[in-house]
Amino acid sequence: MSPESKRQKFGGDAALPLPRFLQWCQKVAIQLNPKVYVSTEHSVWRYGLLTRQDLAAGEVICSIPRSALLSQHTTRIQGLLEKGQENLSSRSGWVSLLIALMYEATDASSPWAPYFGLWPQQSPPDLPMFWSEDERLQLLKGTGVPEAVKKDLENMEQEYTAIVLPFIRRHPNMFCPHKHSLDLYKRLVAFVMAYSFQEPLDDEEDSGKEPPPPMMVPVADLLNHVAHHNAHLEFTPECLRMVTTRPVMAGQELFNTYGEMGNWQLLHMYGFSERHPNNSHETADIPMLTLQEAALLDTETPEQRTQVLERWTLLRHMDVAGEEGALVFGCDGALTEDELRTCLKLLCMSPEEFVEYKENDGWEDDEDEETLSNQEISQLPPSWRRLLHRTAELTLQAYASDLRSDQAVLDNDAAFRELSHRQRYSLHVRYGQKRILHRLLELTAIPT
Repeated sequence: MSPESKRQKFGGDAALPLPRFLQWCQKVAIQLNPKVYVSTEHSVWRYGLLTRQDLAAGEVICSIPRSALLSQHTTRIQGLLEKGQENLSSRSGWVSLLIALMYEATDASSPWAPYFGLWPQQSPPDLPMFWSEDERLQLLKGTGVPEAVKKDLENMEQEYTAIVLPFIRRHPNMFCPHKHSLDLYKRLVAFVMAYSFQEPLDDEEDSGKEPPPPMMVPVADLLNHVAHHNAHLEFTPECLRMVTTRPVMAGQELFNTYGEMGNWQLLHMYGFSERHPNNSHETADIPMLTLQEAALLDTETPEQRTQVLERWTLLRHMDVAGEEGALVFGCDGALTEDELRTCLKLLCMSPEEFVEYKENDGWEDDEDEETLSNQEISQLPPSWRRLLHRTAELTLQAYASDLRSDQAVLDNDAAFRELSHRQRYSLHVRYGQKRILHRLLELTAIPT
């Protein structure tokens, strides 16, 4: 997690969870570099890995044999899951792992009981999916998080009701609907979201294959996250190794990366966000439907409105635009440059150009039109910038607060300290997105 994160963990009720866990690590042959140690002190949140001595770049922090991993392939009910695999297919691809976790996490005799003992069971990870709907809307309206959470909750309930519950009822000697409930399922989804790892595919050998299911990696999941991390996980046939990416001084904490994620993604999946400007991967999304709305607002006649709708229909047929799509902007420019360029081109071309475009099945794109940096956005044709400017204005109107009010709280140390963790993380999400959108307004302003 991040330096400000409030990470609440899942699991058992061992009286001395950390010593028991470390003893278990030795038993299952997890190797921890003697220069590092696991601690609840001096880490950014609860558990963390810290250094006793200096570490060089490329030094192994810990090594986890594949036999110690917890997955659908290592659980004690592996055979049961394989036998019922045809009925466990799901959109998420997580059902088999989640059933394995439900079984292992609720059995004190599980080989992974000391691992689950690290995560107090009293409360779920503090992800927005566990906030009230009112709180999500109050703190995160306009960020995209409430919509993502709503979809997650609907998918979880559907998945549990249609797939997991029938499986549980087919095996009453091992599962109980009251014990292995929807509430537990949601908690474990959050557990997998926040702490699991997914083995990367080989670009050449595994081309076209489905990505492997996630798995739990003890010790590796104790490293907290910052964008400018100093460690990463490596995969070998025999084991997984956490390795330093640069020299780390004695007394410093070791940080992994969860990927190049904007703050809204970090909060949605992990329950924290980074304060500006620490997250260099910050992004702001502009919903495709907001672009359509902006284009329609610029029409003055029914004929012009019809033209916009016709062009939007073509964009949908081209799989460029859709009801759930978004244009994504980062700190340095557009991250969905192809979609943005195509949308602006079609929506802003003249009627004659649109006819020609349809007749020729599109135009060949110039080879030098591969990126849309901030500088390149500022040099787009005036009609393109005007539409993009209006779209950014509409996107900013979706938030419950403006940039100035968020900035005022960040600048007031006393006011910021009064905020709850949820309020702080939500503020970081809103503020980072609004800064990107305001920068977009500056880049697309048309001189009068």
